[in-house]
Amino acid sequence: MTMDNPAGPIRVVPLRLEAAAPVATPRLTYRGGPLLGSVQAFLFFWGEAWQLEPQASLMLRLNDFFDYVVTSPLLDQLAEYDVQERRIGHGARSGAIALTTPAPTTASDEDIRRFIRDQIASNPAVAQPTPDSLYFVFLPPGVTAELGGASSCVNFCGYHNDHGGLYYAVMPYPECDGCTGGLGVFQSMTSTVSHELCEAITDPVPGEGWYDDRNGEIADICAWQTRELGGYTVQLEWSNAKGMCL
Repeated sequence: MTMDNPAGPIRVVPLRLEAAAPVATPRLTYRGGPLLGSVQAFLFFWGEAWQLEPQASLMLRLNDFFDYVVTSPLLDQLAEYDVQERRIGHGARSGAIALTTPAPTTASDEDIRRFIRDQIASNPAVAQPTPDSLYFVFLPPGVTAELGGASSCVNFCGYHNDHGGLYYAVMPYPECDGCTGGLGVFQSMTSTVSHELCEAITDPVPGEGWYDDRNGEIADICAWQTRELGGYTVQLEWSNAKGMCL
Protein backbone atom coordinates (compact mmCIF):
# COMPACT_ATOMS: atom_id res chain seq x y z
CA MET A 1 0.00 0.00 0.00
CA THR A 2 1.47 3.36 -1.05
CA MET A 3 0.78 6.79 0.44
CA ASP A 4 1.23 9.97 -1.59
CA ASN A 5 4.27 12.03 -0.68
CA PRO A 6 5.80 15.00 -2.58
CA ALA A 7 9.25 13.44 -2.20
CA GLY A 8 8.19 9.99 -3.41
CA PRO A 9 6.17 6.92 -2.35
CA ILE A 10 5.76 5.94 1.29
CA ARG A 11 5.12 2.27 1.86
CA VAL A 12 3.06 1.35 4.89
CA VAL A 13 2.21 -1.84 6.75
CA PRO A 14 -1.32 -2.55 5.48
CA LEU A 15 -4.10 -3.87 7.65
CA ARG A 16 -4.00 -7.64 7.75
CA LEU A 17 -7.34 -7.88 5.99
CA GLU A 18 -5.94 -5.83 3.12
CA ALA A 19 -2.76 -7.86 2.68
CA ALA A 20 -2.68 -9.44 -0.78
CA ALA A 21 -0.43 -11.67 -2.83
CA PRO A 22 2.20 -9.94 -4.99
CA VAL A 23 0.82 -8.51 -8.23
CA ALA A 24 3.54 -10.22 -10.28
CA THR A 25 6.72 -12.19 -9.62
CA PRO A 26 8.61 -9.86 -7.27
CA ARG A 27 12.07 -8.58 -8.07
CA LEU A 28 13.67 -5.82 -6.03
CA THR A 29 16.04 -3.61 -8.00
CA TYR A 30 18.49 -1.10 -6.60
CA ARG A 31 17.72 2.52 -7.50
CA GLY A 32 21.02 4.07 -6.35
CA GLY A 33 19.83 5.68 -3.11
CA PRO A 34 21.21 5.34 0.43
CA LEU A 35 21.15 2.17 2.53
CA LEU A 36 21.60 1.84 6.29
CA GLY A 37 24.76 -0.26 6.57
CA SER A 38 24.81 -0.48 10.38
CA VAL A 39 21.44 0.72 11.58
CA GLN A 40 21.44 2.78 14.76
CA ALA A 41 17.91 2.54 16.12
CA PHE A 42 16.74 5.11 18.66
CA LEU A 43 13.34 4.60 20.27
CA PHE A 44 10.88 7.29 21.36
CA PHE A 45 7.95 6.24 23.54
CA TRP A 46 5.67 9.25 23.32
CA GLY A 47 3.06 9.97 25.99
CA GLU A 48 2.37 9.37 29.67
CA ALA A 49 0.74 5.98 28.98
CA TRP A 50 4.22 4.45 28.56
CA GLN A 51 4.83 5.12 32.27
CA LEU A 52 1.84 2.97 33.21
CA GLU A 53 1.05 -0.72 32.94
CA PRO A 54 0.77 -2.64 30.70
CA GLN A 55 2.67 -0.22 28.42
CA ALA A 56 5.62 0.20 30.82
CA SER A 57 6.42 -3.51 30.71
CA LEU A 58 5.79 -3.58 26.98
CA MET A 59 8.33 -0.78 26.52
CA LEU A 60 11.02 -2.80 28.32
CA ARG A 61 10.27 -5.84 26.17
CA LEU A 62 10.52 -3.74 23.02
CA ASN A 63 13.91 -2.43 24.11
CA ASP A 64 15.08 -6.03 24.57
CA PHE A 65 13.66 -6.97 21.18
CA PHE A 66 15.62 -4.21 19.45
CA ASP A 67 18.83 -5.25 21.24
CA TYR A 68 18.31 -8.70 19.77
CA VAL A 69 16.96 -8.04 16.31
CA VAL A 70 19.63 -5.56 15.13
CA THR A 71 22.30 -8.27 15.57
CA SER A 72 20.13 -11.23 14.60
CA PRO A 73 19.95 -13.57 11.59
CA LEU A 74 17.20 -11.30 10.25
CA LEU A 75 19.86 -8.65 9.63
CA ASP A 76 22.27 -11.27 8.27
CA GLN A 77 19.85 -12.20 5.49
CA LEU A 78 19.77 -8.58 4.28
CA ALA A 79 23.42 -8.90 3.24
CA GLU A 80 22.29 -10.10 -0.19
CA TYR A 81 21.30 -6.46 -0.80
CA ASP A 82 24.82 -5.14 -0.27
CA VAL A 83 26.09 -2.77 -2.93
CA GLN A 84 29.68 -1.83 -3.61
CA GLU A 85 29.36 1.50 -1.84
CA ARG A 86 27.39 0.20 1.15
CA ARG A 87 27.37 -3.15 2.93
CA ILE A 88 24.55 -4.11 5.26
CA GLY A 89 25.57 -5.60 8.59
CA HIS A 90 24.62 -5.62 12.25
CA GLY A 91 23.54 -2.46 14.01
CA ALA A 92 22.70 -1.35 17.53
CA ARG A 93 19.99 0.22 19.63
CA SER A 94 21.49 3.67 20.17
CA GLY A 95 19.08 4.48 22.99
CA ALA A 96 15.49 4.86 24.08
CA ILE A 97 13.51 7.47 25.94
CA ALA A 98 10.00 7.71 27.33
CA LEU A 99 8.53 11.20 27.23
CA THR A 100 5.46 12.27 29.17
CA THR A 101 4.86 15.14 26.75
CA PRO A 102 1.26 14.58 25.58
CA ALA A 103 0.95 13.27 22.06
CA PRO A 104 -1.79 14.83 19.91
CA THR A 105 -4.92 12.73 19.54
CA THR A 106 -4.17 12.66 15.82
CA ALA A 107 -0.47 12.73 14.94
CA SER A 108 0.27 13.77 11.37
CA ASP A 109 3.53 12.93 9.64
CA GLU A 110 4.49 16.58 10.07
CA ASP A 111 3.79 16.32 13.82
CA ILE A 112 6.05 13.27 14.01
CA ARG A 113 8.89 14.96 12.15
CA ARG A 114 8.63 18.08 14.30
CA PHE A 115 8.65 15.98 17.46
CA ILE A 116 11.79 14.09 16.44
CA ARG A 117 13.67 17.20 15.30
CA ASP A 118 12.72 19.12 18.46
CA GLN A 119 13.98 16.26 20.64
CA ILE A 120 17.24 15.97 18.69
CA ALA A 121 17.81 19.70 19.07
CA SER A 122 16.89 20.08 22.73
CA ASN A 123 17.24 16.76 24.57
CA PRO A 124 20.80 15.59 25.38
CA ALA A 125 19.49 12.06 25.99
CA VAL A 126 18.61 11.68 22.31
CA ALA A 127 21.25 10.24 19.99
CA GLN A 128 22.34 12.69 17.33
CA PRO A 129 21.72 11.72 13.70
CA THR A 130 24.29 9.77 11.71
CA PRO A 131 23.99 8.33 8.18
CA ASP A 132 22.76 5.08 9.81
CA SER A 133 20.33 6.59 12.33
CA LEU A 134 16.73 5.40 12.34
CA TYR A 135 14.27 6.91 14.85
CA PHE A 136 11.27 4.83 15.91
CA VAL A 137 8.30 6.71 17.39
CA PHE A 138 5.93 4.53 19.40
CA LEU A 139 2.57 6.21 19.89
CA PRO A 140 0.43 5.52 22.98
CA PRO A 141 -3.04 3.95 22.96
CA GLY A 142 -5.76 6.27 21.70
CA VAL A 143 -3.53 8.20 19.30
CA THR A 144 -4.11 7.94 15.56
CA ALA A 145 -1.33 8.42 13.04
CA GLU A 146 -2.30 10.16 9.79
CA LEU A 147 -0.41 10.02 6.53
CA GLY A 148 -1.43 11.22 3.10
CA GLY A 149 -5.14 11.26 3.99
CA ALA A 150 -5.03 7.74 5.50
CA SER A 151 -5.19 6.74 9.16
CA SER A 152 -3.73 4.04 11.37
CA CYS A 153 -6.07 1.15 12.20
CA VAL A 154 -8.23 2.26 9.27
CA ASN A 155 -5.77 2.02 6.40
CA PHE A 156 -2.37 1.03 7.82
CA CYS A 157 -0.52 -0.26 10.89
CA GLY A 158 2.81 1.56 10.60
CA TYR A 159 5.14 3.26 8.15
CA HIS A 160 8.64 4.58 7.62
CA ASN A 161 9.69 7.75 5.88
CA ASP A 162 12.53 10.15 5.15
CA HIS A 163 12.69 13.92 5.47
CA GLY A 164 15.89 15.61 4.40
CA GLY A 165 18.03 12.68 5.51
CA LEU A 166 16.08 12.13 8.74
CA TYR A 167 15.00 8.48 8.68
CA TYR A 168 12.15 7.48 10.95
CA ALA A 169 9.41 4.91 11.50
CA VAL A 170 6.03 5.44 13.12
CA MET A 171 4.50 2.71 15.27
CA PRO A 172 0.87 3.38 16.24
CA TYR A 173 -0.37 1.28 19.15
CA PRO A 174 -2.17 -1.78 17.72
CA GLU A 175 -5.78 -1.37 18.78
CA CYS A 176 -7.69 -3.10 16.00
CA ASP A 177 -7.94 -6.63 14.65
CA GLY A 178 -6.44 -5.50 11.36
CA CYS A 179 -3.20 -4.56 13.14
CA THR A 180 -2.96 -7.49 15.53
CA GLY A 181 -3.94 -10.14 13.00
CA GLY A 182 -4.71 -12.68 15.69
CA LEU A 183 -1.42 -12.02 17.48
CA GLY A 184 -0.96 -10.52 20.92
CA VAL A 185 -0.10 -6.83 21.21
CA PHE A 186 3.63 -7.44 21.72
CA GLN A 187 3.86 -10.00 18.93
CA SER A 188 2.01 -7.75 16.51
CA MET A 189 4.35 -4.90 17.40
CA THR A 190 7.52 -6.93 16.84
CA SER A 191 6.12 -8.10 13.50
CA THR A 192 5.38 -4.53 12.43
CA VAL A 193 8.72 -3.27 13.75
CA SER A 194 10.63 -5.95 11.83
CA HIS A 195 8.68 -5.00 8.68
CA GLU A 196 9.65 -1.35 8.96
CA LEU A 197 13.18 -2.03 10.18
CA CYS A 198 14.09 -4.15 7.16
CA GLU A 199 12.43 -1.73 4.75
CA ALA A 200 14.16 1.29 6.26
CA ILE A 201 17.55 -0.46 6.05
CA THR A 202 17.16 -1.49 2.40
CA ASP A 203 15.11 1.51 1.23
CA PRO A 204 15.47 4.41 3.71
CA VAL A 205 14.28 6.94 1.13
CA PRO A 206 11.19 5.10 -0.08
CA GLY A 207 11.55 4.12 -3.71
CA GLU A 208 15.23 5.09 -4.00
CA GLY A 209 16.88 1.97 -2.53
CA TRP A 210 15.80 -1.63 -3.16
CA TYR A 211 12.31 -1.41 -4.63
CA ASP A 212 9.82 -3.17 -6.87
CA ASP A 213 7.54 -0.83 -8.83
CA ARG A 214 4.58 -3.22 -8.65
CA ASN A 215 5.03 -4.76 -5.20
CA GLY A 216 6.89 -2.17 -3.15
CA GLU A 217 9.63 -2.83 -0.61
CA ILE A 218 11.25 -5.95 0.82
CA ALA A 219 8.60 -6.46 3.51
CA ASP A 220 5.53 -5.37 1.53
CA ILE A 221 5.90 -8.47 -0.63
CA CYS A 222 5.66 -10.72 2.44
CA ALA A 223 3.20 -8.70 4.54
CA TRP A 224 1.77 -10.60 7.53
CA GLN A 225 3.81 -13.74 6.92
CA THR A 226 5.61 -14.33 10.20
CA ARG A 227 8.03 -16.70 11.92
CA GLU A 228 9.60 -17.11 15.34
CA LEU A 229 13.20 -15.92 15.69
CA GLY A 230 15.02 -15.89 19.02
CA GLY A 231 11.69 -16.23 20.79
CA TYR A 232 10.22 -13.22 18.98
CA THR A 233 7.66 -12.93 16.19
CA VAL A 234 9.15 -11.30 13.09
CA GLN A 235 7.89 -10.86 9.57
CA LEU A 236 9.31 -12.73 6.61
CA GLU A 237 11.27 -10.65 4.10
CA TRP A 238 11.62 -11.08 0.34
CA SER A 239 14.82 -12.69 -0.94
CA ASN A 240 15.78 -12.02 -4.53
CA ALA A 241 18.42 -14.75 -4.26
CA LYS A 242 15.92 -17.43 -3.19
CA GLY A 243 12.90 -16.04 -5.00
CA MET A 244 10.73 -16.37 -1.91
CA CYS A 245 9.85 -14.93 1.48
CA LEU A 246 12.30 -16.01 4.19
